[in-house]
Amino acid sequence: MIMAPETLDGTLAPVRHVLLDFDGPVCSVFAGFSAGDVARSLAALLSGPDGAPPGHEESDPLAMLRRIAETREDLVSAADSHLTQLEVEAVERARPTPGGVAFMEACAATGRSVWVVSNNATAAIDRYLSDHGLRDLVAGTFGRTAGRPESMKPSPELLIAAMRAADAKPGECLFIGDAVRDVEAAHAADMKTIGYANKPGKADALSAAGAVAVVTSMETLAASVT
Repeated sequence: MIMAPETLDGTLAPVRHVLLDFDGPVCSVFAGFSAGDVARSLAALLSGPDGAPPGHEESDPLAMLRRIAETREDLVSAADSHLTQLEVEAVERARPTPGGVAFMEACAATGRSVWVVSNNATAAIDRYLSDHGLRDLVAGTFGRTAGRPESMKPSPELLIAAMRAADAKPGECLFIGDAVRDVEAAHAADMKTIGYANKPGKADALSAAGAVAVVTSMETLAASVT
């Protein structure tokens, strides 16, 4: 369901508030400090007399955080805190997504607010936005709730929090994300999703999950904002 800019116009027309995922649509968080290296660093920081933490074999640090929450509640606070610091370090070397800034600028130019909603830590999101001079383009940031990995998508919790902050109804909002869990979270919040397929195979998965449209370029999406 990859749409041309003119077809996307109708999808975007009623939208007043854009909820935007961070890792993918805005930047590649782990481009310079890989997810695998972050996961290994997190596992090392949490290892102790009882051995390595649950999920230490994961190459995705957010997946490791979920695994820790499932079986070692006593480690959740430390794991989240350590991961936040590693994410802040990672965003210092993150790679901007082509078209990401242009999309946010197009939203601002057409009177739409942008709210960043992500499973990454709010501190990391805010650091990236500040370092890249993007604060004025973003109305608010909603990263995972500290110490509560269950707040992460596919839970709709963060999307609902952003919608409340915008004082908006679901029909006025649109979520843009690059993962099936993003589509699932949006559905749970009664919100439509445009999928950003930034890797081979994602387009079909995002369409199957229920995205109303899928794009392979944020530049294409930016050109559709009128």
